[in-house]
Amino acid sequence: MENPDVSSPDRFRFLASFLAGRSLGVVEAANGEAAYTDGQQVFVSAGGTEQEQRQEVLLQCALLGAGSLDQERVKSFRGRPQIARRYLALEGQRVLAELATRLPLAAAMRPDLEPTTATADESLALARSRKTIADPPAWFGVIRPSRLLAPAAGPGAQATQKDLRLQFDLTDVPEAENDGDEEQTEGSKILKLFENPLFSSSSMSDFFRKMFSMSRSPSDGAAGGEMQVRTIRRVERMAANAKPLPVPIHFTSSDTPGAAVGVGGALYPEWDVHKNQYRPEWCRVIDFPLLYAPDLAAAAVQHDEVLRRRLTRLGLGPKVIRGQPDGEDLDIEALINLCIDLKTGHSPHEHIYLERRKLARNLGVLILLDASGSATDTDQEGLSVHEHQRRAAATLAVTLEELGDRVAVYGFRSHGRSNVHLLGLKPFTQRFGAGGRARLNQLQPDGYTRLGAGIRGAGEILKNEAGTPNRLLLVLSDGFPYDDGYESRYAEADAHKALEELRGDGVACLCLSIGATTPDVALHRVFGSASHASAANLAELSPRMDALFLSALKELSVSNPRGRR
Repeated sequence: MENPDVSSPDRFRFLASFLAGRSLGVVEAANGEAAYTDGQQVFVSAGGTEQEQRQEVLLQCALLGAGSLDQERVKSFRGRPQIARRYLALEGQRVLAELATRLPLAAAMRPDLEPTTATADESLALARSRKTIADPPAWFGVIRPSRLLAPAAGPGAQATQKDLRLQFDLTDVPEAENDGDEEQTEGSKILKLFENPLFSSSSMSDFFRKMFSMSRSPSDGAAGGEMQVRTIRRVERMAANAKPLPVPIHFTSSDTPGAAVGVGGALYPEWDVHKNQYRPEWCRVIDFPLLYAPDLAAAAVQHDEVLRRRLTRLGLGPKVIRGQPDGEDLDIEALINLCIDLKTGHSPHEHIYLERRKLARNLGVLILLDASGSATDTDQEGLSVHEHQRRAAATLAVTLEELGDRVAVYGFRSHGRSNVHLLGLKPFTQRFGAGGRARLNQLQPDGYTRLGAGIRGAGEILKNEAGTPNRLLLVLSDGFPYDDGYESRYAEADAHKALEELRGDGVACLCLSIGATTPDVALHRVFGSASHASAANLAELSPRMDALFLSALKELSVSNPRGRR
């Protein structure tokens, strides 16, 4: 990747992407225009100094990252530049004050004014009121609703929800290019209310014609000529961005954690250690299948013979072996056959005992891989934590599946409490073929680590889909949970609580930290009494992997003596 030009605004693109939580470009606006954003790029003032452009990027991206420029809010002040300017002044002070607590750059650049609102909705309500609000600094720029609400241009662009519902507003007037022009004031709209509707409204004219029995003049042109005409035609092929008509998503609530399931996600609680209580329906976990076409050349998986031999010893279910020379009980069927053979003059072997051994494979394992950005740290050999854990997940999944266990592989990452993704790499219902292995090998770390929500979401899948009496959640993570409002003691206690919940529901938990440098004390705070281990690579853990699996299952039986499922 080429280094950005030090004189170009694009040098701020890393700062912009970090603040907004998504990839953004930074370019100069037209001469004389104030800074603004369209959600895809940040436009800074042309010819501004480096300090001025950095301030503009900081403010615009902070608004995007905080959700202050969500479409529903932006729609409310479309065509109302005064409200937009007042909202920008209030919301800009609020988001900079919040950002200053964790970013020194924001602390150095924010105005000396203290915020007067606590949420974006409060800022919008105050902007609509009659209270006097000081104008924002020039480097705050402007909000341009038309740019934020405009769909992507060009052939094959994704259709808007209005297009999908085939709803057309014939009275729509295109919005002015510059939403910040003061010429379009609230007063000019009020004057329009006093205009005579008889001269501009065809509907009112038609009403009076019908009321006075006036027929249409032949010279008026073809009937319906004043109406806009649109057509709908059927196509033979579906475009890349085509999708079905939108269906409203409804989340239902219940007292049971994880029962609030809707199209595209489920709501889960989160444990607040400071208040010693749950936050109900606090996190939204989305089952997010990776549907891109994988590169099958990347489907190779490292095999570990030591690991395979150790896991072969995991006989968790009793299997009856009949016709043995010794055993703990008589095999009645073999005894009857022996009597018949003796009566008919034969002399068979007296193998009339049966033996019970733990040989049956009745284990369901869900491997949960930390795919967040915290796993990008590298070791002395240049391999990242994510690379070590990804290789371990692939090797464990292949080995367990070959031994006859039911296996699923999911990754997880988060972007706040309402956007936790469970990345479906291999469900229980599919074999770990070349496509699934390639997707796992091509998975790149991104986002943050809301570990408790990921564990709860994966646990529900394991309980509902494993279909085996013994179930094990295998977590591969560096043990460093972190997200927006989710860190330190709060995050560690929530992850600890999520593992306790699963074990209480009859699911064993094993947590492995491979390639990470997290201290054992910190791992114990996160994983608690659940079985956990750390190593530089999988090869160090392979010789004792069977002991780790059995220890996790034994701890489950001790903590849950009644065998609750």
